[in-house]
Amino acid sequence: MARTTRRQFLQVTAAAGVGYWVAGGVSPRRSLAANETINFACVGVGGRGGANSGNAAREGNIVAICDTDQGTLASASERRGFENAKQFTDYRKMLDEFKDFDAIVVSTPDHTHAAPCLQAMEMGKHCYAEKPISHTIKEARLFGEVAREAGVATQMGNQGTANSGLRQAAAFVQAGGLGDIKEVHVWTNRPVWPQGLDRPEHSDPVPDTLDWDGWLGPAPERPYVSGVYHPFRWRGWWDFGTGALGDMACHTLNMPYAACDLMNPTSVVAVTSGHNKETFPAWSVITYQFPATDKRSAVPMVWYDGGQLPPERLIEGSRHSMNRSGAIIVGEKGTIYAPGDYAQNVELIGTETFPDAEFERSPGHFAEWIRAIREGQPAMSNFPEYAGPLTEVVLLGNLAVWAAPEAETEGKKIEWDAEDLVATNAPEVMHIVDKDYREGWGLDD
Repeated sequence: MARTTRRQFLQVTAAAGVGYWVAGGVSPRRSLAANETINFACVGVGGRGGANSGNAAREGNIVAICDTDQGTLASASERRGFENAKQFTDYRKMLDEFKDFDAIVVSTPDHTHAAPCLQAMEMGKHCYAEKPISHTIKEARLFGEVAREAGVATQMGNQGTANSGLRQAAAFVQAGGLGDIKEVHVWTNRPVWPQGLDRPEHSDPVPDTLDWDGWLGPAPERPYVSGVYHPFRWRGWWDFGTGALGDMACHTLNMPYAACDLMNPTSVVAVTSGHNKETFPAWSVITYQFPATDKRSAVPMVWYDGGQLPPERLIEGSRHSMNRSGAIIVGEKGTIYAPGDYAQNVELIGTETFPDAEFERSPGHFAEWIRAIREGQPAMSNFPEYAGPLTEVVLLGNLAVWAAPEAETEGKKIEWDAEDLVATNAPEVMHIVDKDYREGWGLDD
């Protein structure tokens, strides 16, 4: 399959170091009129789902809500704008029995993103999914393919994509402002949930309000244990989450990815604190290698989590200290430092102000998706051109984590065929690329 490059998506016309940057991509074929009310179905309405469904309520009607926790569902139903929404605890039942909606918002744990999103898009419904859009690399590729075929408006919940700081930095780099790119470093303060744990040997009674089988969804069966998986702590377990990398790289890697065409890596290798293949490690350092393009040389990108940080020398001369999370792009002409998760404040080290660069300002992240639904102009983080390929890059790092179980010892270097989604030298990690699904919960069930 031909893949769109970031440079095709982030269209730049260079002029004396100043570029014009604008979101492009596949225009949805199915748009709503400006005065037509958008009817939303929301799957997952607690945590991030509370915020995302709240955004949807401000933009249209909430006509259906779904959550495996009836307590969460009941609380959501009392919110303004949710009073008349049909309630479901199983997204399969919702999508099979209720068709009267225009767009779906999915904010469930990572392992249950794919089935409701893909089925809804195949029904012709516009789709918003929290980051990362998928639990596996194969699912991420499917998100783009199905969205393109269905002609629907899509967006991933990496909200910093709308920040002017991120867009300005991307425009500057795309226009050649840093010259050739030498190296990229990205890091996060996550995890802020338990990792490096063994699976509990005991079980607890399932709360009356929780559909545990439905919460497990496509994951292998395991007993319920209070306070270990649901809510929130699922992020650290391989069967449910994607670790610190999956949780935060769609945010923190976002600016370098947009600026430097960081797609289709050829290899990835990790050093970790050690892990038991039940939960992700307490910390990891992952090195990606990206091939040369027609605009830059081959470039390494290093990811750090769990308190690991890049060398201080990289921001020598900065007005800021090394933040607990951030991104650095080192070029032949200078260095960009973006402290924090969302690149809202970006510094070009060595200058007082950041150079001007033309770019399209966002009306707001969620508002971009609404605009795409109504007007057809794709949101920047749409599935086919941006969010899908970004998620593929992010989740690739976890193949290297799996292949590095020994503490502080570099694991096996994974050679990656990005076109065919194959770890060419490591068949033992392919179950992470394309997982098995529990009977009744597969993508075709």
